[in-house]
Amino acid sequence: MAADLPGALLFACTQNVIRSPMAAAIARHFYGNRVFIASCGVKPGEPDPFVMTVMDEIGIDLKKHKPQSFADLEDSSFDVVISLSPEAHHRALEMTRTMAIEAEYWPTLDPSATMGSRETILDSYRDVRDGLMRRIRARFGTLGARGV
Repeated sequence: MAADLPGALLFACTQNVIRSPMAAAIARHFYGNRVFIASCGVKPGEPDPFVMTVMDEIGIDLKKHKPQSFADLEDSSFDVVISLSPEAHHRALEMTRTMAIEAEYWPTLDPSATMGSRETILDSYRDVRDGLMRRIRARFGTLGARGV
């Protein structure tokens, strides 16, 4: 499966506070020693404490994550850009016009729109986290990946 791994992978969403940092951290957990992995948003937002909580539950620390935009990226030499929101996918497609980048769109609901109790909201974030984990492992394989 290692042959299927890109050299550099970018996850992108709207504000780089929920979906793309989760996806990047999960991918980094599994493939970080073999793939350069980054995340960004169309525009940077403010860190989301629910993200830290649900990622801590699986042993991945996101407390040091600083939201950034496409413009903030130090390098744009990615092999694959996976966008998780419509706005980010639009930006990813713009990148494919000038660079040899594979753009994939994985529509992922924004759990911050969930209303209800703290536990209901956390469950929504967990659903996003677990869905991203399944999708990442299905796309890039599990050979040699550390279990969570």
